[in-house]
Amino acid sequence: MVHELTARGYNAEQEAVTLIASTDAPGRALEAVVEHVDDDTLRITAADVRDALAASRSAVDGQNPPGAGELVDAGEEAERRERAEATDAAATDAEVGETEAAAADAEAADAESATDTDRPSSARGDPLVSTGEEQLNRQTAPEESVQEVPGENGDRITAGTGDTSGIDAVGAANSRSASRSADPALRSLEVEGDVTGQSTGTGEYGDFVKVFRDRYEKLSKQLRGRVNHRPANAIQSMSGGTDAAMIGLVNDVRSTKSGHWLVELEDTTGTFPCLVMKDREFADLVDELLLDECIAVEGTLSDDAGIMFVDSMYFPDVPRTYTPNTADRHVQAALISDVHVGSQEFVADAWGRFADWLHTDEAEHVEYLLIAGDMVEGVGVYPNQDEELDIIDIYEQYEAFSEHLKDVPGDIEILMIPGNHDAVRLAEPQPGFNETLREIMTAHDARITGNPSLVTVEGVKILMYHGVSLDEVIAELPAGKASYDEPHKAMYQLLKKRHVAPQFGGKTRLAPEEKDYLVMEQVPDVFHTGHVHKLGWGKYHDVLAVNSGCWQSQTDFQKSVNIDPDVGYAPILDLDTLDMTVRKFI
Repeated sequence: MVHELTARGYNAEQEAVTLIASTDAPGRALEAVVEHVDDDTLRITAADVRDALAASRSAVDGQNPPGAGELVDAGEEAERRERAEATDAAATDAEVGETEAAAADAEAADAESATDTDRPSSARGDPLVSTGEEQLNRQTAPEESVQEVPGENGDRITAGTGDTSGIDAVGAANSRSASRSADPALRSLEVEGDVTGQSTGTGEYGDFVKVFRDRYEKLSKQLRGRVNHRPANAIQSMSGGTDAAMIGLVNDVRSTKSGHWLVELEDTTGTFPCLVMKDREFADLVDELLLDECIAVEGTLSDDAGIMFVDSMYFPDVPRTYTPNTADRHVQAALISDVHVGSQEFVADAWGRFADWLHTDEAEHVEYLLIAGDMVEGVGVYPNQDEELDIIDIYEQYEAFSEHLKDVPGDIEILMIPGNHDAVRLAEPQPGFNETLREIMTAHDARITGNPSLVTVEGVKILMYHGVSLDEVIAELPAGKASYDEPHKAMYQLLKKRHVAPQFGGKTRLAPEEKDYLVMEQVPDVFHTGHVHKLGWGKYHDVLAVNSGCWQSQTDFQKSVNIDPDVGYAPILDLDTLDMTVRKFI
């Protein structure tokens, strides 16, 4: 039934499909519904189906087309069955609720009898010990707590304990009775670092010089407190055997015949070679280096002062003492990305369940929806994409996306940035959509900003970046430090480098501007990306990194490159605690 509707250019609510399929003559019911709806309808609702069936019954007595009465009667019978099933489900839920309540009381009694030493260190208030590689506290353990369980209507995966107790089926999410009672005046949403309307780059040589000088100046400031920096030309005039330190962009990395590493750094005065011996304890950090990122080194000059033997290496990084900001009240934000409306693999049913859940009392504190790019599938993005498109016109794709956005409660603040499938320039930073697309996507007066953007939501700084550079990081770094299965670890590397797309001239297209919009001048509290269609999250030096999965099933192209997407997830972030719950809608 879904295939038939899609072939005719329609999306449909799950309830609408159920009503059609429940009739004695689904084929005739489908024809009746299609004939009944307006020509410009994109999404068929349950109300459309009921109206079409009612119209069939109200036809002139004795003039009904064959089978019309069957359709109406079957539709009413389907509604009666749904009401009966809902009543049975409510009774079952009540019985389960009593059982769960009793079990919870017993568990609480057991917990009270436990000694303090039986509890994890975080419960006793002991500080967490950083490994130097990453800091995953007990609120975020994606490798353990993400469980593949069958579920619809918003199964809940709590980002926390790493066991299966955090998974709860929250029941049907069809009620639309909830409203957000908080005073809208309490809300605040500010955007920084948006290139929209500010782009000045022409692609000339001078523009590239400006953007790399700006990158160096911003990132070197974050490193100057750690080393006694000397410019490259000053080091070149120093005597052999003396101590030296330099801050520079990585110009080249190569190995020697003996297995050591030669790292050439460049600053605004010149370049200087730095040798990292293979037996140094930090030698494996060379595997993490990307060209054009900024680092600091200190060591000793060779006897002829022609090379520096490196004793230590530093990244701009997130300070280990960093304390994230939180909101002053209990309020939540839903973090999603990669919707891909227009693709044959767009999971409209899952999106409908997500939108329905946002209307329930359980979602009453979700006041913000932040979308990290790829609202639509786009056109000509990858080979033979046209064979996998449900909507081939790019403007019609955005019109369909806007219709799906209307399913979201109107009292939720929506902010979105573009991605590489969207109709903007591919080179980063990407400006927000043009006026034509903004006029199409008017649903809920959504706020559209550039990629990347630093969005401050009620005091919480959320860095939103679509994530194309994750492909580069994963391709260049060892699998243990960055992979598609654990996208948050690749995000840790970007936080460590304090830049969302360090390497120029690779997989990521970078636009030369007067300043580098891709530098993380401020430490974010939350780093939200998409692009790789994988779900992953964790904390790095107390910064929550979240890659939010997608709303598109596996395409033929993804099969060819061995990508198995995580579909239909919605991370829900508590802005007052930065705890996170992942909801599953497929």
